[in-house]
Amino acid sequence: MSSNSFRGGSFYGDADPYRSREGLTTRTAAAPSDEIQLRIDPVMEFDDEITGLRGQVRRLRNVAEEIGTEVKTHKDFLEQMQMTMAKAQAGVKNNLRRLNKSIVRNGSNHIVHVIAFALICFLIVYLWSKMSRK
Repeated sequence: MSSNSFRGGSFYGDADPYRSREGLTTRTAAAPSDEIQLRIDPVMEFDDEITGLRGQVRRLRNVAEEIGTEVKTHKDFLEQMQMTMAKAQAGVKNNLRRLNKSIVRNGSNHIVHVIAFALICFLIVYLWSKMSRK
């Protein structure tokens, strides 16, 4: 881009007073009319600007492609994780079903054993606290 600075006189320095920042100028017609004639100033370097924009577009395209690749990778990873979780959930459900069948088949004496063990431990602690006070 060309940069215009304020150097005395007019806003555009020594340039034509009707010149715009983009290098376009106006000409007055011979007779008053509604038409405006524009002339492109050859001093402007549009090719460099276009080349710079092409480079930026190319970089943005590469970034967009990288983002697309990353999204696809994450999508595949999440799908694999979903399959693994479904398999693990099915395995846990199957094991719980087998455990419940085993408990029903062998009876529920485990709870009686746990309660008896807790009572015996409580009795031992109680007796030990009584003996240690004497």
